[in-house]
Amino acid sequence: MSLKGYPLVPETMPNEIEHRRQLAQGVNGARSGKLNAVTQVTLTPNSTTTTLIDARIGATTGIFFSPLSANAAGALGGLYVSSQKAGQATLAHASTASIDRTFNVLLIG
Repeated sequence: MSLKGYPLVPETMPNEIEHRRQLAQGVNGARSGKLNAVTQVTLTPNSTTTTLIDARIGATTGIFFSPLSANAAGALGGLYVSSQKAGQATLAHASTASIDRTFNVLLIG
């Protein structure tokens, strides 16, 4: 899985000291909120559903939205996850012609 943002720590490394340093950086980053847990989605114009595809999504993943435009904020009240499974979620929403209903999406679990 390719993630944007913060590098993953390899499970093993020949240099144990360097590996411990990278582990410490990863733990400290996570404690500072650097989790690689955010993606973005723009709702599909003139449609009542949008498919969010991300390898981090599972059947029980919490999916939380933060609007990035006024039109997105207006859509937030009627936006919900109608189904989800490994790798994707279907978002249900009102159909409008707006092309800027963009959200940061937090994926947890």
